[in-house]
Amino acid sequence: MPIKVYNPTTPARRGMTSQDTSEITTRKPLKSLTRSKKQQAGRNNTGRITTRHRGGGVKRHYRLLNHNLADGLKLTVEEIEYDPNRSARIARVKDQHGTYHYILADTSMQKGKVIQSGANSAIEASNRLPLENIPVGTQIYAIEINPGSGAKMVRAAGAKAQLMAKEGGYALVRMPSGEVRRFRLDVTASIGVVGNVQHQNVKIGSAGRKRRKGIRPTVRGVVMNAADHPHGGGDGGRHGSGKPPRTPWGQLTLGYRTRRRKSTNKMIVRSRHEAKRKR
Repeated sequence: MPIKVYNPTTPARRGMTSQDTSEITTRKPLKSLTRSKKQQAGRNNTGRITTRHRGGGVKRHYRLLNHNLADGLKLTVEEIEYDPNRSARIARVKDQHGTYHYILADTSMQKGKVIQSGANSAIEASNRLPLENIPVGTQIYAIEINPGSGAKMVRAAGAKAQLMAKEGGYALVRMPSGEVRRFRLDVTASIGVVGNVQHQNVKIGSAGRKRRKGIRPTVRGVVMNAADHPHGGGDGGRHGSGKPPRTPWGQLTLGYRTRRRKSTNKMIVRSRHEAKRKR
């Protein structure tokens, strides 16, 4: 899918690019699979701001995706749709019982394609089956962490993982980050690559476009006063380069480990930092 380039009619248009939406077949979502979405502006359930620089933006409706397809379903792709809540495209599919579902759309999905789920599914793109039934070397996405919990990993636009090996009841999967991780053989995954692969190459181009996405401006700490940020103060020019970077509240930031789920470290075979350490 190519990137759409604009003519430089204004300074903002110069360098601005957007996605080619030719693969999207409808602009009207299925009403039964959408819900209203309240703007939280980066706040948690107690009203505290947990993610700064959020707010405003266009109104959105949330699409209810099915990340845990039942076994034995035979789904027919009816539409490829845009989802404002994620980078990937979604597919509207209808099973043999007449029920509609939204699922992640991969690069091979198009109207009329038939998708299967379950252990007896064919080894073809878009089909969903357990890792023990998928050949080694296959590219996969939408991977479960625990059996029956639904897809949790490798769901962003253009993302893909690779099934590297199977040993001792576990599968070794190379993640998009380069990390090699163990998964149980009975967890399910879809075959293929998540669609909208050119998403990362889009250039926003203008401040207004960023605001419509619900992202507010960010002010650098080095241009603040010393009372407002650990990086602030000084007599002008570049300064503070010798200090380790910190948050506005003084906590170490870049390079500071914040991972809390240490219980899953045992599933990591090769860290995504290994290549950096060898340099």
